[in-house]
Amino acid sequence: MKVEIQPGCDDTSVVIRCPEVTADVEALAAKLRADDDRLPGVRDGVTHLIAPDDVLYFESVDKRTFIYTTGAVYETPLRLYEIEQRLGPGFFRSSKAQIVNIAQIVWLCPDFGGRLEVGLPNDERLIISRHYAKQLKERLVAR
Repeated sequence: MKVEIQPGCDDTSVVIRCPEVTADVEALAAKLRADDDRLPGVRDGVTHLIAPDDVLYFESVDKRTFIYTTGAVYETPLRLYEIEQRLGPGFFRSSKAQIVNIAQIVWLCPDFGGRLEVGLPNDERLIISRHYAKQLKERLVAR
């Protein structure tokens, strides 16, 4: 690893140079972005900054996006595609309207029609559409 200190710089920046992007490189980049990754969520008229690790899943309903944590539900002005762009590989698009935090999945089991059912720490159950089920299985095996 090489660190260059440049006196007089206005801002701190980090550049990762590597021959190929691997899971380790993506994880390192996600950790470096962690300070900037907190997401705005509104609850009872108050805006909270929510750490991605605290999120169970995101859901879009009637053109509104919600952040679900163990203790609360927040509305966010972000769209699901914006959330996907901001977050690292620890999150998974589970349907057109949901993104799940893979680290929060407690269990999974097959459901009808090739779908998967997953359980979260707050005893909530989500359905992974068959279109995304295979990708989730592959990502879980690769971990």
